[in-house]
Amino acid sequence: MPLNRRKFLLLGGTTIGLATSAAVRGLDRKSASQANHNLSSAPQTSPSPAPQGVFAPQRGDVRLIVISDMNSQYGSTTYRAEVEAAVKMLPDWQPDLVICAGDMVAGQSLKLSQQQVQSMWDAFGQKILQPIRKTGLPFALTLGNHDASSYRNPNGKYVYALDREVANSYWSHQEPGLQYVDRADFPFYYSFQQNEIFYLVWDASSANISDEERVWAERSLASDVAQQAKMRIVIGHLPFYAVAQGRDRAGEILNRADELRLLLERHNVHTYICGHHHVYFPGRAGELEMLHTGALGSGPRSWLGSNTAPIQTLTVVDITLDTQTTSYTTYDMGSLEIVKTEQIPRLLVGPNGRELRRDLTLADLTPEESNQQHVLSK
Repeated sequence: MPLNRRKFLLLGGTTIGLATSAAVRGLDRKSASQANHNLSSAPQTSPSPAPQGVFAPQRGDVRLIVISDMNSQYGSTTYRAEVEAAVKMLPDWQPDLVICAGDMVAGQSLKLSQQQVQSMWDAFGQKILQPIRKTGLPFALTLGNHDASSYRNPNGKYVYALDREVANSYWSHQEPGLQYVDRADFPFYYSFQQNEIFYLVWDASSANISDEERVWAERSLASDVAQQAKMRIVIGHLPFYAVAQGRDRAGEILNRADELRLLLERHNVHTYICGHHHVYFPGRAGELEMLHTGALGSGPRSWLGSNTAPIQTLTVVDITLDTQTTSYTTYDMGSLEIVKTEQIPRLLVGPNGRELRRDLTLADLTPEESNQQHVLSK
């Protein structure tokens, strides 16, 4: 359905989609409060008004808006209505930072000329980046496989070298408004600090995080500036583990996922923000929380083992620094309703590991869930 800003404003004054009621969730008041504190896929309290009449969730110390996978078909210089509407709405939520988990343009095709690739980035700048930056909002990005894939051929050469060249050139002329700690290899991998949070961005535009980057990530996360921050967040395009249908196979998830996850856990990283699988899932593996950002653009997908219809999403993240807790409010950008906790699977099992919904622990699983096995997609 086409988006309508007036409908969004009207919906903001209701409790449509809110999952904070104990009656709705079938929980007593104490259980409902604890579940929302742990997961908070919906606001912890009643919505509070934001500028221009838009109602937003209860604000934390720091507010992020996380978007991902905005592109359309190969070579496209246009964006879906949900994308353009979201860009106009971003200031109403008053975020401290906008994060894009990759796939801002639609490259990764050897049929595209340099002019076509450049035109895509020019269109992204005109329709996405410039409107966001004109409002004064900082914009953090990680490159996706359609932006600048790091996939290499057997000789070690980048298969999509043109994409990487044009992306590098484009971002060398932009100022995203970030407080960099290390930008020597921006936009491929870099670190910055905003609002007492340390962010590390690595190049997960293919299934391999290079040895060089692993060493850099370890050193960066162990640094004084990272460890003295009140929270650490890592951003990359591909996830550690599969959450979406059709993406549960090699090449669509990070290689050596457990090893990389343990690297982040060693340095007390709170959350890994990723995209690529085109479905929203607030997950947890080990001690690391995972924000799988749904697609805002074309090609949304369904969860593994689910028959639910795919939706375009956008997530508002509110952070309480002293307790290092996060609250997610995720909008279905087609209906503009809030995604309810009970809509989200409790457990997703992929070929290399599994993720629980982040409000759950292993002790919460049923025997059937504990024994659930995954069949690798071909």
